[in-house]
Amino acid sequence: MAAPIENIVIAGAGQAGGRAAEALRARGFQGAITVLGEEAHPPYERPQLSKAMLHSPDASVTYIKQARDWSDVLNVRLETGAAVIDGDADRRTVTTADGRCFIFDRLLIATGTRPRKLAALEGSGIEIQYLRNVEDALRFRRSVQHRSRIVIVGGGVIGLEAACAAARNGCRVTVIENETRLLARAFPPLVSDLVAAKHRSHGVAFVFGATVTGATLAGVQLSNGETIEADLVLVGIGVEPVPTVAERLGLPSQGGIAVDACGRTEASDVFCAGDAALQWSRCHGRAIRVETWANAQNQAISVATNMIGETKAYNDPPWFWTDQYDLNIQVAGDMLDSDHIVRGDERSGKFSVIAMRGSDVVGALSVNVAKEMAMLRRVIAANARPSRADLESPAYDLRAALK
Repeated sequence: MAAPIENIVIAGAGQAGGRAAEALRARGFQGAITVLGEEAHPPYERPQLSKAMLHSPDASVTYIKQARDWSDVLNVRLETGAAVIDGDADRRTVTTADGRCFIFDRLLIATGTRPRKLAALEGSGIEIQYLRNVEDALRFRRSVQHRSRIVIVGGGVIGLEAACAAARNGCRVTVIENETRLLARAFPPLVSDLVAAKHRSHGVAFVFGATVTGATLAGVQLSNGETIEADLVLVGIGVEPVPTVAERLGLPSQGGIAVDACGRTEASDVFCAGDAALQWSRCHGRAIRVETWANAQNQAISVATNMIGETKAYNDPPWFWTDQYDLNIQVAGDMLDSDHIVRGDERSGKFSVIAMRGSDVVGALSVNVAKEMAMLRRVIAANARPSRADLESPAYDLRAALK
C-alpha cells in the first residue's frame, strides 16, 4: 500500500507553481502545500510584463491571488524571497538560499527559466536591461517614458512587444536580429514581413543578419561594422532553465528537465511543470521546452492532478499570442519544416496560415482572426485530417473536421 501523501513542496512561485497549488486544493488534496519562490512577489502571470505593464504608465502587476489569500483561503504556505538552491532525492528535502530545509513526499519543480546573458555587453558601461520579472518591467517602462534611444537585441516576441511599447512612447528603437527575418522559428516569411512592415511604419529600425560584438557608452557595436547609438540595450535572446535544484537531485537539466506525459521526472516522486519541463510534442515530433502562458498554466494543473494519484496525460499543442500595434497574432503547434496553406486574404490583414506535414495539421498561425484560431487549435489537438482543399477555402467550416 502506497504511503500517504502529507507534504507537497512546489519549488517555484510563478504561474506554474501557483496554478499547481490551486489545482491540488481543487482536486481535494488536504495535506500540507508549501510554495517556495525566489521573487518577493506572490505568483503572477508573466505576459503582462511585456504587454499591459509596458503600455500603461500606471498599470500595476496583477497577481493570481493576493499574498494573504494563499494562506487564508487555500491554506497554502507561500514563502517568497526563498530561492530553492539544493535538494536531496534520498532524504526528500529541498533547501532554500537562507538555509531552511523543507521535507516533501512529492516535489514539483516549477523554477522556470532565466534570461540568457549577452557576454559581449558585460562590463561595457552601457545600461543593459532584461525583461523577466516585475522589477525589470518597471525599469524598462521608466526608460520608455524618458524617450530613450533603445537598442533591442533579439527580434522575438518579447523584444518586439517591448519595441512596440517604446515606439509608441516616442523612443528611437533599433532591433538587432541575427537571423534574416523576425521570429524565423515560429513565423512563416509572409508574417515576418508583415510584422516588420508594421514596426517600420511606427519608426522602428531593423538590422538583420548581425550580432552584437561589444558596446561603449556611446552605443552598440555590430559584427557588420555598424555602431548604433543607444542610451540602453534591452537583451531578449531567449531563456534557459534554472538548473540548480534539478542537478542537486541528480536530474539532467541541460536543455530542460525531461518529463513523461504525466510530468514525472527520472527521480521518484519528483515532478516538473512549466518552462523548465522538457516534454514531448507531437506537433514537433520531439521533446521541447514550451515557454508559453498556456503551458505554464495547463500543464501545471494536469501535473498537479497526477501528483496526488490520478493519471492524466498532458499533450496540449503549444500555443501563444502576441499583440503588436493593431496586430493580434496567435501561433499553435509547429510552423517549421511543413507546407503552408494560406486561408483568407492576406492583403486584408485578417488571415490564417496552416502548417501541414503530409495529411497532418501540425501548426497554425492567425492574424486578427482569433475565432478561427480557437477552432484550429481544436483541429490540431484532435489530430484531425481535413483535406488541403477544404482548409484552403474560407467557406469551409472547421467544425466539420472534428466530426
